Amino acid sequence: MTGQENADILGSIGELVDAEKLLRARIADGTADEAAARAELAALEVKLDQCWDLLRQRRARTEFGEDPGTARVRPAAEVEGYES
Repeated sequence: MTGQENADILGSIGELVDAEKLLRARIADGTADEAAARAELAALEVKLDQCWDLLRQRRARTEFGEDPGTARVRPAAEVEGYES
């Protein structure tokens, strides 16, 4: 069921990206409370990073013959500490 779980994660990523775009547009056009919207945006970005990290973990485990189901969402502090 690896493919379906990866597809679910990609679906979540798509939803988060859509929410991020909408929020950025609301900030730009002044229809959002800027402080609250920026806090929400920061939270969305962390969730996105966690989803991408989980997907990378799953793909790496699959590539090396390991069970992708053992991949777990890592804490925000860990994921946000990665260097590009």
